[in-house]
Amino acid sequence: MIVRWPANNHVLCPSGTATNGLCIVKKYAQRHVMGNRMEEISLIGQYLPRILQGAILTLEIAVLSLVISVIIGLVGANMRLSRNRLLSRLGWLYSSVVRGVPDLIWMLMVYYSAQIGLNAITEAWDLDYFEISPFAAGVLTLSFIFGAYFTETFRGAIMAIPYGQIEAGHAYGMRGMQVLRRITFPLMMRFALPSVRNNWLVLTKATALVSIIGLDDMTRIAQQAGSATHLPFVFNTVSALLFLLLTTVSLYVFRYLDKHYQRGFVREDAHV
Repeated sequence: MIVRWPANNHVLCPSGTATNGLCIVKKYAQRHVMGNRMEEISLIGQYLPRILQGAILTLEIAVLSLVISVIIGLVGANMRLSRNRLLSRLGWLYSSVVRGVPDLIWMLMVYYSAQIGLNAITEAWDLDYFEISPFAAGVLTLSFIFGAYFTETFRGAIMAIPYGQIEAGHAYGMRGMQVLRRITFPLMMRFALPSVRNNWLVLTKATALVSIIGLDDMTRIAQQAGSATHLPFVFNTVSALLFLLLTTVSLYVFRYLDKHYQRGFVREDAHV
């Protein structure tokens, strides 16, 4: 018996037995599954260029946010360690409040509430309408949030530096900036790098929050592709794999930086 399939393909099955029907069902199921897989692969190929563009945007947001948050963290750490009680309290208040509020709420507050407040000011001063772009809102919010985490990271690292090293630099005739560049910063990075790495990994994943304010990052494009094709699991998996690739490459970069800053440094547990 020859069974004719809808696609005009011929599949031979034994006739006159009870296994004939099972054979037909099995062959049809196999073709159906293979057809679905080929369709999924085709759809992934159609949306992959847009997802990769979103991945580039995600990386840009992450890198810019890292640079700004590190600068904020250095300023915040010096405020926390300042002998000026007002600066010290302000640094503590900033890091405590920011870390105590969910990131999503900060994102919504900066993009919507801050824009309303700024436009109220511009209207009072008879200025032009001011609009915060989703990209700027995303970068500023993530920088503001992770600046608080870097504040505590750098504060702990600076406190871990043996003060005798700094005194030796001054005794050698180095000035303030020379001590900072040659002694304080390298030693601080030596202690801070593990926490910097962890903050970067969390920051990279937190970039997915910008999708809620309309920015076409990798997460948002993957969601749109999943909704349009009714394959959310497939496209979310693609997005997850790209995030995993980014974080894996980052770990290798930080491994190199760790070796660089550990040169000439003998760990206390090296002789254990």
